[in-house]
Amino acid sequence: MTETLPGRAVDGERFRTALAGHAAGVVVITAQDEGIPVGLTATSFSSVSLKPPLVSFYVDQASTTWPRLRSADHFAVNVLTSDQGELAARFARKGVDRFAEPTRWRPGLYGAPLLSDASAHLICLPHTTVEVGDHVLVVGLVSEATVHGTGRPLLYHQGRFGRFIPHP
Repeated sequence: MTETLPGRAVDGERFRTALAGHAAGVVVITAQDEGIPVGLTATSFSSVSLKPPLVSFYVDQASTTWPRLRSADHFAVNVLTSDQGELAARFARKGVDRFAEPTRWRPGLYGAPLLSDASAHLICLPHTTVEVGDHVLVVGLVSEATVHGTGRPLLYHQGRFGRFIPHP
């Protein structure tokens, strides 16, 4: 067991600044709640397990989208490509219709919105949620996976969306 020293946690701004140096892949999580599409941008997406196939992401407990996403019986993970930075920014904004033009999407096999031009779509069933600090860890069981291309991924780094450039 690891012990923490009282009063030794770094302050939030210093922590945020330190983590800005870590590049993360970008996805948009989508679902339907009572026939209304909902979605949010996540940079905390990760694979968890192959057997069973599990993925995860974190969502802020204060998110206004989270209650609607939580009530859905399944959700989609839209893996974004390097040219979808504006789409990621739109799904990260508050107070906008994220599914209005110019967003292009279609309902998936089970109704969850699938964003056009994503490199992959994963359809997930809710598996586990755990409150962790000021966020909720959401784990989904992947029931369907469709790969549409092998384009370069969209990344989030230093507070901005960007592209991956491989070493020669």
